[in-house]
Amino acid sequence: MENKSKTCCVFGHRKIQDKDIVREKLIKIFKELILSYEVDTFLLGSKSEFDDLCGKLLKSLKEEYPHIRRVYVRSMYPVLDEEYEEWLLEHFDETYFPPGAEKAGRARYVERNYNMIDNSDICVIYYNEDYLPPRRKQGKRYLSDYQPKSGTAVAYKYAIKKKKIIINTFSDTKI
Repeated sequence: MENKSKTCCVFGHRKIQDKDIVREKLIKIFKELILSYEVDTFLLGSKSEFDDLCGKLLKSLKEEYPHIRRVYVRSMYPVLDEEYEEWLLEHFDETYFPPGAEKAGRARYVERNYNMIDNSDICVIYYNEDYLPPRRKQGKRYLSDYQPKSGTAVAYKYAIKKKKIIINTFSDTKI
């Protein structure tokens, strides 16, 4: 018999608006994914309010659905010391560092997100296409600043390119 289980990754902007509305959407989405789409593995990153919210919701849903796995995909620390690994495994069922991400430098978050997308069937995201990160200085020698790309926008475009199912909690309400 073929195993039909599926994997879902989550990613989104650092800050989210209307947290209560997004929370309610996520609960419905996660339950629907678990019950109707046979999703049993959720890949999570860190560094955003959206990641934190998804992690907390999935932790509480694990009580109701103990078969689901919450996997923390690290963008830092290719090798863990025992104490940090124990701490992570109190919050997640598993953790791993994507192969090759250690060579990505500042783009390690992009590589981590690409890895999560590549290993998922479905992406649950929080993406506002009008959002731009704050402008940054180029460095001490430069007078001008620049507009950095949104990491969420980069990941979103990659998920489209990879033809993934995308559920955007910023706007979508249905699966």
